[in-house]
Formats: sequence, C-alpha cells, structure tokens
Amino acid sequence: MAGLALAGASGQALAQSAPRALVINISLEPDGLDPTSAAAASIGEVVHYNVLEGLTRIEESGATSPLLAQAWEMSADGKTYTFHLQPGVRFHDGAAFDAAAVLFTFERAKAPDSRNKARKALFDNMASVTAPDPLTVVLQLHRADGNTLFRLGESTAVILHPASAAQAARHPVGTGPYRLEHWDKGSSITLTKHEAYRRAAQVRVEKAVFRFVNGPDDQVGMVQSGEVDVLFNFATQNVGRLEVYKHYQVLIGASSGKGMLALNHRRKPLGDVRVRRAISHAIDRESFIRAVLDGRGKAIGSHFSPTDAGYVHLAGMYPYDPSRSRALMKEAGVQTPLKMTLTLPPTPYARAGGPVLAASLAKVGIVLKQEQVEWPQWLAGAFKGQFDMTLINHVEPLDYQIYTDPAYYFGYDSQPFRDLVERHAASVNARERQILFVEIQRYLAMDAVNAWIFAPQVSTVVRKGLKGVWMNYPIFAHDIAAMRWE
Repeated sequence: MAGLALAGASGQALAQSAPRALVINISLEPDGLDPTSAAAASIGEVVHYNVLEGLTRIEESGATSPLLAQAWEMSADGKTYTFHLQPGVRFHDGAAFDAAAVLFTFERAKAPDSRNKARKALFDNMASVTAPDPLTVVLQLHRADGNTLFRLGESTAVILHPASAAQAARHPVGTGPYRLEHWDKGSSITLTKHEAYRRAAQVRVEKAVFRFVNGPDDQVGMVQSGEVDVLFNFATQNVGRLEVYKHYQVLIGASSGKGMLALNHRRKPLGDVRVRRAISHAIDRESFIRAVLDGRGKAIGSHFSPTDAGYVHLAGMYPYDPSRSRALMKEAGVQTPLKMTLTLPPTPYARAGGPVLAASLAKVGIVLKQEQVEWPQWLAGAFKGQFDMTLINHVEPLDYQIYTDPAYYFGYDSQPFRDLVERHAASVNARERQILFVEIQRYLAMDAVNAWIFAPQVSTVVRKGLKGVWMNYPIFAHDIAAMRWE
C-alpha cells in the first residue's frame, strides 16, 4: 500500500519519511457508522473523536474534559447541567453547530423508538433539554447522576447533523477533524483530514485507513510485512511473536471489558437459575485465561471490570466445581447430554475460547455445537435472540443498565433488579450509592445472569515513531488527531 514504510526500514528513516496515511487494524468491521443507533463498539472505534464529537471527551486516564462544550456548571443538587458550547464550530458541510443540534440529537436518543444503547443509562434520565441561546444547553435530570459527564463523552452521545442524521449510519456528517472518504465494505474505511476543522493546524495525520483483519496469523502477517501502523487489540497469545519486530512496540494496557459466556434466557433450560449456576461452576476461569489469553486477564464474577470504581471481586462465588455443576443440573431436572449451540464471533478470544468452553461444559453433560459466524451475522442473530450461548466481550464501561431491559439480547427479566438499579440511581447519599452499587454487582452474580469469565488486557502493536496511541482504553476509541510521527 502506498505511503507505508517497510518493516525493515530504520527507525530514523521512518521518522524522516513519516507516512501521512496511517493504517489502523481493528478486528471487527462495524455494521454502520452511527454509534447513537447501533450496538457495535467498533463503530465508535472508527468515528468517535474522528468524525463525530460529543460535548465532553474521555481521556485515556478516564478523566472527562471539554470537547464541543467549552465549559459547564452543575447545580448544587446535581440535577441541572448548563453547558457553554464552543463558538465557531461547523459541521463538515459548513453548517453551524449550535444548541439546536444538541437538542435534536438528545431528543432523538430519548424518543420511544430510539435504538441508542445508552438510552436507559443516560437519556431516560433527561427530564428536559433546553437552549436559552444558540451556544447554551441546559440539561435537567430526573435524578442526580455522577456519571453524567462521562456518559456524555461516550460515542452514544456524539452530536449528529440534524439534516443528515437519518443517513449517518452510512455517511456521518460531524464536527470532527476527519470526514468519511470511502468505505470499501469487507475491507477498509478511509478517513481524510477535514481542512476546515477548527484546529486543523494541530492535526498531523492527513489520512487514516481502518482495516478489519481478525485472524491471529493474518494479524502477525500485517506486522511482518510492515503494512500496518497500529494493530489494536490483537490476539494476546501473539504477544511473544510480535515483540520480536524491532520497528514496532507492544503496548499492554487495561480496559473496561467484561468477557463472558452470554446466555439466552428465552431458551430452555437457561431460564432456570440452577442451570445458569451450573454453567458458572463448570468453567475454570483461571485455566481459560491461561489457555486463551496467555494469562493476560483477570477472572471476574459479575458484569463489572476491575477498572470500575467500586468494583467488587466476585469470581469466587462460583469456583470451578464440576461435581457441584452436575448436582445443580440434576436438581433442575435437566436430562443430559443437553445439546446447545455456542455462537462464536470472529474475534481471536472467541475462536480460541470456544473449544475451551466446549470441553469444560462437556464434563458436566452440556454438549456444545460450535457455530462460527462473521460479525454482521452475530449482530443480526444475537439481537433477534437467535442463539443459545455466545462468547463475547462487552467493552462499554459501567453498562450494567442493559440488564434492566428484558428486550436486550440476553432476555433477562427481573423486576427486583430493575428496582435495585432505580434505587441506586435515585439516591443522593454517597455512602448509600456505594452500598447499592455493591448490591447491583452481587445481584447479577447471585442470579448467574451470564457466566462472566475474564477482564481482558488490551494488547496493541504500534510502529515506533508514532506517538499519541493509547495504552489503556476506558472506552474503545482511536483519536487520530492526537497522533503524530516523530
């Protein structure tokens, strides 16, 4: 590919002839480019901060800073936020960005037919969104929520162009430093620098190409041939193979991911908590992490990551115990062998982890047929409930509200859990909120809603001389404008 240095070139030569086109490989191709109306985290990997921007920005540290909002105030009771917007900002087509665009975006996300995955976590809590003037937005919340500024920095809260929002999934028009140049379906997405961007002089990378190679050997081949600059979240078992290439460096960081065996509660007998607990007891988490992740991960027991503030370690609630697992299956009246399907997306952890899980569950009488699917098929099938079990990594931080929605792909329906989450959201007492936060984690674990297995580390290969690439990922985003060649 034109403009790329060969792997054998010297580091000095790379710095002197720095390619203006940056190639980033992510494992999964997004099914669209509107992160406000679809679930795939890979959408945000491509467009967040690059094409589309939000009011706030989440830094690598997890801290929140201004973006489209230059400043804000919060009321004493935590229920009112007043945002002062950046003046002079324009969308890629030249239209002015103002408070009307924010109101349009948030009202769209709040609508009854909204498919925004942060609707329950963020937008349902907005009692009103008003604009006293073109550069001021006032959010009135039903209840105080200390995560509001963070939520507004996620890809689900990016601001869309009101005139083209309906086409955003195919051609997003934003306020960011890059605009969509071309989408070669099944191969790559190309972004080009927006020359009229408000801080265009600070943007050093002229063009970026996102590729979607997910095979572990193919990913190694990209580094070996020098055809990639950033290989994001590659198969961890390849760390040793990739560390030998002296013109690249391997970054190992933390993320908010939760790797789990997700269970479809609509499929019998998975609606029985005894069966779900049996499945959790059948999995040796530490062995899975060693075999599949080369030891680069931590065992977890609920839908929370060790990077989350207030995290409680609950992996010990279901120690590896095949005998206990078989006893629970018998208690539930399940005839074995129980035959079910394990759907595996095309991620390295899923393809490597499928056989490990199948072998573990076979020991307790659950026979899994492994079904390998591509990412579009996984999205289409899972969100229509067309699966029994699937091995998946949820990367969004603090996304436990998904368990309050019976229509979500797990099909989990628990009014007591919804009440618990509501109590936590309504509380203004810090001590009580922390206690309830612990209860939320324990409730999900006690109900064995899914079989949580690992919190993964994030492994990224970066060509030496390229600066500004994150090591830790509180959210999955790649801020190309912050990258530069030295």
